[in-house]
This record gives sequence, structure tokens and C-alpha cells, in this order.
Amino acid sequence: MAEEAPSKRPLKIIAGADSFGCSLKDALVSHLRSLNIDVEDLGTSSYYSVAADVGSRVSSSTSDSEEIRGLVACGTGVGVSIFANKFPGVFAATCLTPSDAQNARSINNSNVLAVSGMSTSPDSAIEILDTWLNTPFKSPCPASDSKPWPAEIESFLDNSIQEMPKIGGANKIVDSEEASCAICCLVKNRELNPIDIIPGGSMKILRETPTSAIVRFKAGSVEPAHHHTFGHDLVVLWGKKSVWNLTKEKRFDLTGGDYLFTPAGDVHRVKYYEDTEFLITWDGHWDMFFDEDLEAAKKAVQQDLEKGSE
Repeated sequence: MAEEAPSKRPLKIIAGADSFGCSLKDALVSHLRSLNIDVEDLGTSSYYSVAADVGSRVSSSTSDSEEIRGLVACGTGVGVSIFANKFPGVFAATCLTPSDAQNARSINNSNVLAVSGMSTSPDSAIEILDTWLNTPFKSPCPASDSKPWPAEIESFLDNSIQEMPKIGGANKIVDSEEASCAICCLVKNRELNPIDIIPGGSMKILRETPTSAIVRFKAGSVEPAHHHTFGHDLVVLWGKKSVWNLTKEKRFDLTGGDYLFTPAGDVHRVKYYEDTEFLITWDGHWDMFFDEDLEAAKKAVQQDLEKGSE
């Protein structure tokens, strides 16, 4: 069993998760307590609300007697990281491997660990957590080829500790009741690029490998039946849509805050009832294989909606 991380001050962890990360969070909280590390568990809520709660607590900590860090979990580990990082002085990192955790602590002085409840086992997550706890800032890591950083890099990292917390410092720190408005800020002033192969759609890549993107569709748009070689997770930020998974013969009606995972190869068709925006994540190169044309898709959607209204 790993020992408690060395620290000049006693360590306290603020933890929280959404429903897709709660089981993993619970396992990690139990592990932390077995190390005699103080944990305040905020429980389970939507990924953006609980991440905002944890981020706000870490950001506003002024204690000289203890070091406050955060632990957040959701399906992918990406969403909670995005919203925890809305707060000045918070350096949340999504870590899928111990190497990720080591780099995040050594280079970025990460003070919030974000983990994936859908792709990380409890044993692997514990290894990631222990690495994150026990890696000091500026220590050798995979990014430094496991060697001490050169003097010029050490100097840069030292300066970053002073400069990073100033970024976003003028922004208002919202409390948990206001946190949902952070969704509106996620792509504010962000230009999305049209999706040429589907009328009414536009997309902006946020991160590569694993990839996440913001996608927007105009009301009335239809995605013809199609499939991908990868599975993908999505969370609706606002709007209203239906997804017909033709492979599983199921229909999913989604609105703001709803989550859906579509496995690789599953053929699905989509209808947008309102202007809609969503976050989508996947692992691998983007591809899209159509199984019908647009007119056939519109006809099929209309028939299903008419059948449902009878």
C-alpha cells in the first residue's frame, strides 16, 4: 500500500462525481481514508455542478494549516475537468494513466485530479491517484525522460507558479447555485466550423486524443442514419433532440444535461427539434459512414413521429 504523499502541510481532498463516476470516486475516497488523508465527499450531482463545487472550494481555500486539493470523476473525466478549471488557481488534469498523473504534477502542479469512471478500473485509478499524490512539482517525469529538468526549464516552472494563478483572477467565483451558467460560457465567443456533409451542423474540436468537440445543429436538422468505427459519449448543453439507435431499436429523447453513449458500429439517426448544442467525446480518428440519404432519413423520422402521436 502506498504511503501518504509527503507535504509540508496536512493534506485534505475535496471529492465529488456524477452518476457515471460515483463508483470510482467512492473507491478512491475509501483508499484516501485508508491512508489517513482527510476527505470531504460532496457526493453525486451533475458533472458540471459537482466539478464547480469542488473547483470553487479548492480555488477559495486560504488555509495556511492544510493543503486543499480536489478529486472529481465523471464518465470520461473530461467534463469535470473542464468545469473545475473555470476557477482561478485550479489546475485540474484528466489522467488516464499514472504517466499522465506524474506529468500533471511535475509540470502543471495539478491540484485537482479528474478520472474516468467508464474507462478506468478501480485498481488502475488507485495507481493513478497514488502517483498524483506522491509526485512533487518539478520532479522527474515521463515528459523529462525521467531525468531532472534542465535549469532553464526549472526556472520556467518556478515562474509559472507565480503567473498561472493570476489567469482568470479577475473572474467572479460562482457558488454552486450559479454554477450551471458555466455551461453558457463553455463555447462563448468560440467560432464553430460548418459540417459540410450534414446541413445545419457545425463543430469545433476542443481537444485531441481522446478527442472532444462542441457540436451545434439548427432546429429542424436531421442526421441521416450513420455509424462510426468508435463509440462516443455526448452531453446535451442546451436544446432538444432525439436519437434513434437503429441497431438496438431504441429511441432516446434528449434535452439539456442529458447524457448518451453510442457504441462503435451502432447505426443511429438524429432529429433536432430546437437549436441544440452538445459536447461529444471519442477516442480515435473521426469517421462517419452513412447508411441512408437525407431524404430517406427525413421521411423515416416523420413516420416515426406520426406513429408516436397516434
